[in-house]
Amino acid sequence: MNHSYKGKILISTPDISGDIFSRSVVLVIEHNESGAFGLILNKKNSQMSSKFKDFFDFKIEVYDGGPVENDKVFFIVKGKRVTEIYTDITDEYYLTEDIERIINAVLSSELNIENIKIFSGYSGWSPSQLDTEVQRKMWTVVDVYNLDYTLPNDQTLWKSIMQNLGGEFLLWANSPEDISLN
Repeated sequence: MNHSYKGKILISTPDISGDIFSRSVVLVIEHNESGAFGLILNKKNSQMSSKFKDFFDFKIEVYDGGPVENDKVFFIVKGKRVTEIYTDITDEYYLTEDIERIINAVLSSELNIENIKIFSGYSGWSPSQLDTEVQRKMWTVVDVYNLDYTLPNDQTLWKSIMQNLGGEFLLWANSPEDISLN
């Protein structure tokens, strides 16, 4: 492996349809010889969102991080490190699975809920699998700057990034969800 997609965004091509990766925007958290790990930023999970309502007195959105280990919960947090168990994403953002510490930090107002994004499951690739999928044009790898990973994104994020890429991506951005209808 000569390169890493760590810290980059994967944009699914419209060819990926009918599964969780259809029109997905994935943040790659880790990518090395052992494989890759990432989280889908734009797929809300209403079932998990309703479960989290039990912890908080307000509405909270949970996102599908990917199809692997949906019983695991991950948090992308913006700002202050409130746990010793974390992985840096950037200087401003980190990832943690420390659910107890994050919930306590929110309840004690140490963290603002708007600076947290919650994920159920993750996206994982075996060694060389992600490289193969990128070569097969299943994903477009993008350097996205100034993207707030904790914003409540939906399908408009995929379309917006596609439009910003221009060229043939404009066609994809405006294609129907089911490309066979095009």
